[in-house]
Amino acid sequence: MNGLVRRSFLSIAAAGLAAPAAFAQTRAEWAAVGQYGDKAAPVTLFERDGALHLFGKDLPVARLTALGGGRYAVAGGGEVALETGAVRLNGTRLAFHDFGAETQAAIHAAVRADPAALRQRALAATPPVETEAHLPADLVDLTAIDPRIRLDIRYAGSNNFMGIPLYERAAAWLQRPAAEALGRVQHALAGKGFGLLIHDAYRPWFVTWMFWEATPPESHAFVADPAKGSRHNRGCAVDLTLYDLKTGKPVEMPSRYDEFSDRAYADFIGGTTQQRALRAMLRDAMTAEGFEVYSEEWWHFDYRDWRRYGIGTKTFTALAG
Repeated sequence: MNGLVRRSFLSIAAAGLAAPAAFAQTRAEWAAVGQYGDKAAPVTLFERDGALHLFGKDLPVARLTALGGGRYAVAGGGEVALETGAVRLNGTRLAFHDFGAETQAAIHAAVRADPAALRQRALAATPPVETEAHLPADLVDLTAIDPRIRLDIRYAGSNNFMGIPLYERAAAWLQRPAAEALGRVQHALAGKGFGLLIHDAYRPWFVTWMFWEATPPESHAFVADPAKGSRHNRGCAVDLTLYDLKTGKPVEMPSRYDEFSDRAYADFIGGTTQQRALRAMLRDAMTAEGFEVYSEEWWHFDYRDWRRYGIGTKTFTALAG
């Protein structure tokens, strides 16, 4: 995802990044956590300190106090009622929406590409010419850095925003300094019981071309322009999340990976206290080792030296060989 119009929640999100509190909500309240109404100005229900809160539609962050029967008083004035698949805010019914899933479904329906033919055309395309001097590529297999670093490479299968396989195999490489820094991140997180789960790292330029070519023009805001290349192409960007070292299960974050909605923003206020705390843990560990989060994607981190490397074109097969 690239270039989304961003709404900043920095000033109000900070309070939601505290250590997880006991989540004392009922099942109905837990199910109500999400977004409602219009995508351009949604109402977000989220959990903080074991209670439902509301934000959106020109409303400040407000705690909800139960009145009984699924009705809640809004701090500062107003009332919210929980309904099946909706909330009623001051008498107005707002339907629940999973905006990310809706956008992905629209892209899936619009993609009319044969992966093999698309790949052949992409490999024949010409990457942008760079005149700046760059360091030679030194891509390192991330699984060789630390065995606790695991892979879930979405673009090697169909479980991705385009719904088609784009890589010929599941693998992850970064430039050596970035890879070694990621190893230090893993070491630090292991002491807290977590491992790193990699969704994407080095991305050959031709795959960026495939993203652009197969994605409908109205959805080009979600993908990098191949005329410019991306930091993934330079081997200095990584998409990742956390998993529990004891159970092996990925943790829950405020959004899914590669979700095209404001839930994906690095400072999104919604979700639960625990989700936000885990997101903050990942971010803190990454920034401590020279990575910077991409503001529209909590999972995307760029290594500080990305400008020193050129756009890469080697396929995964060539790198593995």
